[in-house]
Amino acid sequence: MPRRVTRTTLRSMTHLPPPAEELRLLDAELRQLDARRSQLLTRRAWLIAALQQTQQSRPWASAQPPVTAAPRPETAAPSVQNVLLVLGGVLLTLAAAVFTLVSWGQMGIAGRALVLGAVTLATLAAPVALLKRGLRSTAEAVAGLGLALTVLDAYALHAAALSGTDGTGYAAAASAVLAAAWSAYGLLPVMSALRLPLPSALAAAQFPLLLSALAADAGPYTITAALLVTAGLDAVAVARLTAGAVRITAVVGACGMGGWGVLAAGWLSLTAGGPGAASRAGALLLLAAAIALGAAWRGPGIGHALGLAMTAGLLVVAALGGVARSGLPSQWAVPAHLAVGVALLAVVRAGRLPDAIRTGFAWASGAVQALAVLWTLPVVAVVLLGPAGWLGRVWRGAPADARTAVLVEAPWPPGAVMAPVVLVGVAAVLALAVRAQVWRSRARLGALGLLWATALVLPAVLELPYAAGLLLLGVVTAAALYACGVTASAAQVTALVLALVTAAGLTLVSLASQSATLAVLSGLTVLFAAASWRSGAAPFTAPAALVYAAALASASGAAADWPAARTALLVLLVPAAAAVLAARLGSSRATVPVEAVGAALGLFAVALAVTDPPMLALVLALCGVIAAGTALRAERRPVGYAATALFVLAAWVRLAAWDVGTPEAYTLPVTVPALLVGGLRRRRDPRASSWTAYGPGLAATLLPGLVAAWADPHWTRPLLLGGAALLVTLLGARHHLGAPLVLGGSVLALLTLHELAPYVVQVTGALPRWAPPALAGLLLLALGATYEQRIRDVRRVREALGRMD
Repeated sequence: MPRRVTRTTLRSMTHLPPPAEELRLLDAELRQLDARRSQLLTRRAWLIAALQQTQQSRPWASAQPPVTAAPRPETAAPSVQNVLLVLGGVLLTLAAAVFTLVSWGQMGIAGRALVLGAVTLATLAAPVALLKRGLRSTAEAVAGLGLALTVLDAYALHAAALSGTDGTGYAAAASAVLAAAWSAYGLLPVMSALRLPLPSALAAAQFPLLLSALAADAGPYTITAALLVTAGLDAVAVARLTAGAVRITAVVGACGMGGWGVLAAGWLSLTAGGPGAASRAGALLLLAAAIALGAAWRGPGIGHALGLAMTAGLLVVAALGGVARSGLPSQWAVPAHLAVGVALLAVVRAGRLPDAIRTGFAWASGAVQALAVLWTLPVVAVVLLGPAGWLGRVWRGAPADARTAVLVEAPWPPGAVMAPVVLVGVAAVLALAVRAQVWRSRARLGALGLLWATALVLPAVLELPYAAGLLLLGVVTAAALYACGVTASAAQVTALVLALVTAAGLTLVSLASQSATLAVLSGLTVLFAAASWRSGAAPFTAPAALVYAAALASASGAAADWPAARTALLVLLVPAAAAVLAARLGSSRATVPVEAVGAALGLFAVALAVTDPPMLALVLALCGVIAAGTALRAERRPVGYAATALFVLAAWVRLAAWDVGTPEAYTLPVTVPALLVGGLRRRRDPRASSWTAYGPGLAATLLPGLVAAWADPHWTRPLLLGGAALLVTLLGARHHLGAPLVLGGSVLALLTLHELAPYVVQVTGALPRWAPPALAGLLLLALGATYEQRIRDVRRVREALGRMD
């Protein structure tokens, strides 16, 4: 057929069958295939299970070994090769050492030199041939063996020919020669592929200066200088070398020798006996600082310039501060170091220094200032926590001065006289030197805190009169509370915390004198109340005012020689005021804190009156009145339950104080309000269950009364309780209420059983012994005969009770 005819014909052809029908057929085929696949999988699983059972029952039967994947090697070939080479080099080195140390004396001088020299030269030359063959790892191992043999050569030379020389001096010269020889060996063009000689040479170069100083019996200053010079040379090597094992070795050497030298120089500075010794130690510290600064400035790609610059700044402070400390009194040591640390900020202002160095110096200055502030913390802690000792010595008499007022049990820290100087100095730096917009607000807050600490410790440091110290603390508290009203955000929080802490310290200090306590508590109550008037800090200052008011009430009662129970009435004025204030605040953020503090103070009043039952009943009743007044507010309706509980507790305590032992006197005050509340609830919600509405109230009286009636030998209580139970049962039946019917009927039945029990026992004793079993048998027969009817009756009674409310 011609091609053009075929193309035309295909265009005009239609699908047979249509696409929809064909799609339906395909779906049907796929479903059949899926069903067939499921059958095959099920059959396969059954066959596998059968085979497993057969193998378990016939362990002797031959089975086809399972096909498992080839085990993966745990170590790669290069790793195995390196391990073997390292082990071989170590063994050869040990063999050479044994030969040198043990078998050396069995040969003559010529033989010794010939054997050891030949072996060393052959070992050092072998890597050339190995490198040409491409065996680099083997060449590295052989080169390491050769380097170890050179060390043995040096030892053998000293033991055989130079045994009369000083060992330390010879070690210094030998380490220098070995460092030079290994460097030359590693720098040979044919050895450029080896990575071991140059790091080994740099490691050997760490010892010549130190060993030379030790050999010359130099003093500690010279030995420390040798360490620092070695570290400086390592730093130069770090700056000139590129990345690799040699540079890593230089970095390790610089850090190790430099750290050792810095520690030695710092110890010399601390133990310096005069300006001369301190100056020499300071010079060493300045040398270490110069090395660190040079490494931070000149080292290409060093990456740790910030840390090195910070280290250099700290070393400068230690050096100059140590020199200044040696010529000043001991209490000026910290201010001297602080002055040097602040002077570092002048270097930060220099515009020619790199940014990393300026930032490092700034961090170093900040670290010195932080350490200086930490040094003042013991003084601040003594001033704040020391007055807590007055809690056990309340109103023993006003002390002579402010320092005596805080030193009740804690000792006065040494050098505390300079604490205000340090605090003011750091505060000035924070307020004036920090100009970055991000840190400026935080620095000012820090300065505010330091000035607060200064004002806190100043009365004790200056030994001001006791009254003057109290007045200063009161002024600080007032200023902090004023700042709460005129600032916002973080500054307000800072001022609030400072105000609360200062007020607490002022209260503790005032406990030494009765008049001071009353005056301080009155002032603090007024200050915190005034700060709560129009301030965002009212959720904190208003509760604080209530706490200080309660403390004032307690102190006033104690000053009037009132017993604690009577003072509780005075304290209750504060919860009452808190309830009134909360009602006035409405939806303010301070409402909940005020109510919480008021409730806590109410519990405090109850605790004060707990030793006097009549007064305790009165306090509980007054607390119930306050709670009931709070429950009048629409959003505080649940407080009514607490008010009811308080009234009940007050009635119980009053009855106990009157030595009333009748349980109904305690239960009826609960039952009557509970039934009234239940009735009101049923009126508002007719669908409420009688068990919820009346169950608690009825159980509160009927159950304790039943227990008391069973132990009561008289007839009055059982008669009254039985009448009440009968009345409750009739009311429950009349109004179709489940709770009164069940509770009243149960109590009535149990009470009747208790009252008729003696007669039942008497009748039982008059009958012959066979009569009770016979009666029991007849009863069982009767019950068995009417079992189905009784079951139907029980179901009918249960359904009737279920239909009741």
